[in-house]
Amino acid sequence: MVAPKGATECSLLLAKAANEEQKSRIGNQTGGRVFLFLNTDNFERDYQNLLHNQVTIIRQPVKETWGTVAVFSDPYGNLWDLIGPL
Repeated sequence: MVAPKGATECSLLLAKAANEEQKSRIGNQTGGRVFLFLNTDNFERDYQNLLHNQVTIIRQPVKETWGTVAVFSDPYGNLWDLIGPL
């Protein structure tokens, strides 16, 4: 289970692959598309935290009409959007 530091109301369960078929899907669960979205109330703080922890940034931050977004990958190749709404 992972959660923001100090959070009690929200967490994410990361399950390990249990067999060879599941292991064969690691890193390609979504066909290369972003499918996890992480909203933040402080984009710059959390983006800098990703950099500080040497998280792989796939797409640098881009300002959109609705906010700022950057794409990063987790250790298993899953793509995430870090989203800072306006």
